[in-house]
Amino acid sequence: MVFALIGGDVRHGGGDGRETALPFDVLRPAQHEVYGLAASGRYRAVIAGLSGRLAPAAAWAGARRARVPFVLWATMWAHPRTAAHALTFLPVRALYRDADAIVTYGPHVSAYVRRAGARGPVVEAPQSVDDAFWAGAAPAPVRRAPFQALFVGRMEAEKGVDVLLHAWRASGLQASPGAALVLVGDGPLRGRAEGPRGPAEVRNFYAGSDVVVLPSVFTRAFREPWGLVVNEAFDQGVPVIATDAVGAAAGGLVAHERTGLVVPAGAPGPLAAALRRVHDDPGLRRRLGAAAREAVRAYSHDAWADGMSRGLAAVGASRTRNPGC
Repeated sequence: MVFALIGGDVRHGGGDGRETALPFDVLRPAQHEVYGLAASGRYRAVIAGLSGRLAPAAAWAGARRARVPFVLWATMWAHPRTAAHALTFLPVRALYRDADAIVTYGPHVSAYVRRAGARGPVVEAPQSVDDAFWAGAAPAPVRRAPFQALFVGRMEAEKGVDVLLHAWRASGLQASPGAALVLVGDGPLRGRAEGPRGPAEVRNFYAGSDVVVLPSVFTRAFREPWGLVVNEAFDQGVPVIATDAVGAAAGGLVAHERTGLVVPAGAPGPLAAALRRVHDDPGLRRRLGAAAREAVRAYSHDAWADGMSRGLAAVGASRTRNPGC
């Protein structure tokens, strides 16, 4: 298995922005070099995501030149609606239609690619985080008040930060000395945020919180693909309030009244009511948190790898079919 990484901009908030060392060797080609790699004939299949202007098409063209299966790792559940993205709609749709198999990370993405014309098998490989780390004991939980709501992410409009602040005020909790809203992240709306933190510090914030809030909104350029902070919070047994613009809610991990609460995107009123509800009902928090910790077990690295293996098996390129990887 050869990993060729393109770009490196990570839209997952909370971290300190430093590149993390990987436990395996990687190539970092320029996008125009992807075609040569894929067309080299050294691989029994080519797997590519949708990131990059040239890389997806180059990987597809290289796979076709080498006459090996092309497996698409699909990451969108709606195509962005900006003028620039309009130019990519038909090429991306062609990739959906021509891919020998598509691997997605949830039923919301699977439904979208099928609507977009996918003809080959569509297999799901659930989004995952390092569960051993995120479920581990936090040595120094951070708690600012007896009740703490936490936001972890990029401090940008698409993450719904303004909506969250409005909802916090509307809930009446802002005036309570027994309640705190803690924001962890960086970006143009940083304001009163704690700033970017490393993973160990973020885990401490989860451990000290009663609920995590993902108030993402729909924009022309962005729709939250998943929201890995959900997995991280659930590993700590912390329930989540998410909007219906969050992939983890559309994909079923944040299940309303089971592992968390789901509210309409961009609506401060329902979000305020949800915040007030989890504040007022400790039993609800405990029940949702316990169910969340149990539910996230199915979203492991092993489950992701199994899904990807099933995608390769669907095109005859699994390790069992051809051991010469």
